[in-house]
Amino acid sequence: MNTKIILSAIFCLLTASLSAQELSPETLSKRAKRKNLIVREWNTNANAKTRWLDHYTKYDSQGRKVEEIEYTTYGQKSREVIEYNDKGFVEKDIIYDDRDKVVRVRKYEYNPDGTRKKQYNYLPNGRLYSIKIFEYTEEGEK
Repeated sequence: MNTKIILSAIFCLLTASLSAQELSPETLSKRAKRKNLIVREWNTNANAKTRWLDHYTKYDSQGRKVEEIEYTTYGQKSREVIEYNDKGFVEKDIIYDDRDKVVRVRKYEYNPDGTRKKQYNYLPNGRLYSIKIFEYTEEGEK
């Protein structure tokens, strides 16, 4: 019985290691559909006489989101620019305000299985102001 548990654990570790290096077919399929895509989301008021841009999302040649802008009726509310590392994981998010000034920079650290380990939050001047740690447990665990 212990051998089965050990073999099962080894299999899970190998599977997790491979999944961190290779993207699932579903993810690859989604990315292929979004290559160089720009999505604009529009809002209209109840009588449909006024229309305004609500969201603008831009994807790169690999189908990854690289920019997202949220708008309100008066203009840009916020903008996020996303940078990826050579493994395809989000390396850095840069958040801008309505005046296109940097308000926050987030950098990420990952576990070997590709899940996020830590998020470092920086002020516009580059000073670290908080760290978020991600913990993964199965339901029922404490």
